[in-house]
Amino acid sequence: MPPLSPSLQITEVGPRDGLQNEPCIVGLETKIRFVELLAASGLDSIEVTSFVSPKWVPQLADSEALLRGIKRKAGVRYSALVPNEQGLARALAVGVDAIAIFTAASEAFAKRNINATIAESVARFVPVVRDAKAAGVRVRGYVSCVIACPFDGKVAPRSVREVTRMLLDLGVDEIDLGDTIGVAIPSDITQLYEGIADTLSPGGSVLHLHDTNGQAIACATEAIALGVRKFDGSVAGLGGCPYAPGASGNVATERLVELAHRLGCSTGVGLAELHEAGRFICSAIGRASPA
Repeated sequence: MPPLSPSLQITEVGPRDGLQNEPCIVGLETKIRFVELLAASGLDSIEVTSFVSPKWVPQLADSEALLRGIKRKAGVRYSALVPNEQGLARALAVGVDAIAIFTAASEAFAKRNINATIAESVARFVPVVRDAKAAGVRVRGYVSCVIACPFDGKVAPRSVREVTRMLLDLGVDEIDLGDTIGVAIPSDITQLYEGIADTLSPGGSVLHLHDTNGQAIACATEAIALGVRKFDGSVAGLGGCPYAPGASGNVATERLVELAHRLGCSTGVGLAELHEAGRFICSAIGRASPA
């Protein structure tokens, strides 16, 4: 493994990606407390919610109230997913620090998830990125299904490269590569980064892993060896995409922090406080806590 940088950065996606597919509606006060506990753990980047239509994701219908209600901690970036200009306007109105837009490396997944082709989705984001940057808001570009698609099967790295180029040309600040259905093994991660090397370096990316086949930490270890230094995690492994049948939760933030520490990297995150946040939200939604 090459020499490691002194730290890994983890973006916590539990409040958005972790809760969006939960069958029970989580109350606003519970969400506020959850976000504040995550911030108290030392996490400096939290994806709080999404400004999609409540018709599609009822769990996140309280987006404005949540961002208004949390007591913000200095040094923490509070972000939200936005699907279009209307979503961006709502997010900016409540002082979001960063936004994320989202497309896929699979045409079938893009059509199922956002009802558009890949090209149509990117075109839709032109004014979103323009207006966000004008407002001084950082923009993340999600690329789903970078390893495989639940509808199209295996996804070629060249497809990921093409979408990544489109988003970079759009002006996004960072690219987040998602193994949306959690089927990757370490060699897939190597092949992915080799296949997009002329467009995006490992150190210039964020990796978003799901743990469907139990290989997420092995994949994260391989990614770190390749030079990846930014990851997404969801406390207690919560989450799963509603448009990806069979996909289980995200890689647990706790496990990413433990991995970083084993490899001699710092994260700035306190495991005890992180476990407290995990126990809190698991209790609130009626799940057994892993810690």
